[in-house]
Amino acid sequence: MTIGKSHGEVKERLVAAAKSIRVGDGAEPGISMGPVIRESARQRVVSYIEKGIAEGAELLLDGRGHTVKGREKGFFLGPTVFDKVNPKSSVGRDEIFGPVLSIMNVPDMAGALELLHAHPQANTTSIFTSSGKAARDFAMQAPPAMVGVNVGVAAPMAFFPFGGSKDSFFGDVKATGRDSVVFYTEQKVVIERWF
Repeated sequence: MTIGKSHGEVKERLVAAAKSIRVGDGAEPGISMGPVIRESARQRVVSYIEKGIAEGAELLLDGRGHTVKGREKGFFLGPTVFDKVNPKSSVGRDEIFGPVLSIMNVPDMAGALELLHAHPQANTTSIFTSSGKAARDFAMQAPPAMVGVNVGVAAPMAFFPFGGSKDSFFGDVKATGRDSVVFYTEQKVVIERWF
């Protein structure tokens, strides 16, 4: 999501960055994105791209036709970027788990937070800012369980809990960190009283 006047520049930079991603066999040097896990996953992502187009999002970069020489039967997709995404559309609402970026523009920070609170998913979010106040306000008010400030993916190190919130969370405890230790530990509580 972009805020206010930053939309044009951010959109251009995102598309340029997506175009520069080298897709292929991850064991080869210089490759930064490999295939999705199986053909059914590739088809699911392709169906989301087609839904996005049908629902009126503006397709800025289409990764559906991407092939890798020597791996033509691989499950590859190139990066896909949508703009003018309706938050209630499939590509604006669902977790796609593929190389698809959906851009939404809001007028201000309040609009961004309102959109985040209204969204059913809440895995991770990031803010890019030079304002400490904006970063602090965003971090305290954004509903996702993992919040980044000036980082692209707010995925913590293994010793921190990893997992979303709202409909992005499945289970009883987060993965990794103290939560995973608790999950695999039989805890004991001793209650004593001496006279």
